[in-house]
Amino acid sequence: MKARIEPGGFDVDLEPDRTLLQSADAAGIELPSSCRNGTCRTCICKLVAGQVRYRIEWPGVSADEKAEGWILPCVAEPQGDVTLDVPYAFPHF
Repeated sequence: MKARIEPGGFDVDLEPDRTLLQSADAAGIELPSSCRNGTCRTCICKLVAGQVRYRIEWPGVSADEKAEGWILPCVAEPQGDVTLDVPYAFPHF
């Protein structure tokens, strides 16, 4: 499985047992984050394509935000290939 992180054009290999944030970090791509448990919303981003499931019952996004495609990658696991819109993603140096 793969993630495409736009607008930076980063490609990340995904593992089904890792969150999107963990996979990005393992690939050397830093996404905004803080709490890593689905409450602070620092990592909120748009899921442009694909499907995720959450590790926790109700992460810190509203039903309206979920319907609009907003996700929290710190607690979201991919269900296949995904595309994310994360303007502040950058490579680790």
